Amino acid sequence: MSERDGDSPDVLLVEDNPGDVRLIEEAFKEGNIATTLHVVADGIEAVDFLYQRGDHEDSPQPDVILLDLNLPRKNGQEVLEELRNDDDLQIIPVIILTSSRAEEDVVKSYNLYANAYLTKPVDPEKFIETIQRFKMFWLESVRLPVREDR
Repeated sequence: MSERDGDSPDVLLVEDNPGDVRLIEEAFKEGNIATTLHVVADGIEAVDFLYQRGDHEDSPQPDVILLDLNLPRKNGQEVLEELRNDDDLQIIPVIILTSSRAEEDVVKSYNLYANAYLTKPVDPEKFIETIQRFKMFWLESVRLPVREDR
């Protein structure tokens, strides 16, 4: 895990499918890494969370973002583009987690500087394995930048 003075990393999950949220929460619980998972259901709410607006005034700046592409109100690529154009937010790693296997979505996401692109497996067990691998890599192996608010 990155050097954080013992604090657990904050992960922002931007996902509108309650079934996928449940599987991701289950995968996080099964792991041994202390993580705080914050969930928002659409792109507008994700941006509000990141800018600490509205109901998210006291939200922490996440260490990593898991971002679905197919979201209501503002899609994942629009959220990613907004993040990458903000000097304060562009440092946050963004991992696309989507059901889309379209090559154009992969290319566009990387062109918008996504840090990784994961396709959601249909099989629930494989889905959980994918999330656990995400946790092992991004929350155990990778050194994340230490946020100024810590």
